[in-house]
Amino acid sequence: MKLTGWMKTTFAGVLSIGVLTSSPAAQDTPQEPTREVHLATASTPREQQIQLALSAAPTEVSSKASVYILGPKGYEKVREGTNGFSCLIERSFVGTTQTSSAPACFDAEGSRTLMLTYLRKEEMRAEGKSEAEIKDDIAKGFEEGRFKAPGPGFLYMMSNENYVYDDQSKESGIVPPHLMFYAPYKTAKDLGYESISPTMVPHLTQPGKAEALIVVAAKKPPQDSSPEDSHKH
Repeated sequence: MKLTGWMKTTFAGVLSIGVLTSSPAAQDTPQEPTREVHLATASTPREQQIQLALSAAPTEVSSKASVYILGPKGYEKVREGTNGFSCLIERSFVGTTQTSSAPACFDAEGSRTLMLTYLRKEEMRAEGKSEAEIKDDIAKGFEEGRFKAPGPGFLYMMSNENYVYDDQSKESGIVPPHLMFYAPYKTAKDLGYESISPTMVPHLTQPGKAEALIVVAAKKPPQDSSPEDSHKH
């Protein structure tokens, strides 16, 4: 389904209005995609994973970034970059059901900090740990200093293959290209709102947590824009 009005809607609004048809039962049950979605797993071919990961950022950036793919023991680095950026395919789960698969490229600050929690999550999933155990480990990691909240910076999520889970609406959907700025421990009130809602602009994910991110719409450079992000599946 083609999404319109991205600049006039929010991250949550796109999920709830532009992508999915929701119902009371949908609140606790991951929905089937409304278009073909490439959910990356460790069994996804290496080159496909690489191309998906690189699609997160403009070519000038991703061509010099480190690249990680999903393997049997978690993420595996398959290319050492030269610009401090790191590209991978991030995932989320509800129970044992995968609810997202989205290419992301972290800047140097995020590669040193926030991205380490993504690597840890996939390591634990490969070990058979539950999502509750993973969530607890990450929270304890920040408390114990194993993980550090990021300083100023951002990550690219400019692929056309962003199938993302929204923890407010409990729904997944195809989300247009965007940037996500690190906003550790920020809440709705820090953005001038009383609470998180579909009307807030910009949108804030994981409010109050070290992993909080502010979502800002972005348009891909013309040379990087195509229906398939210039890569094949």
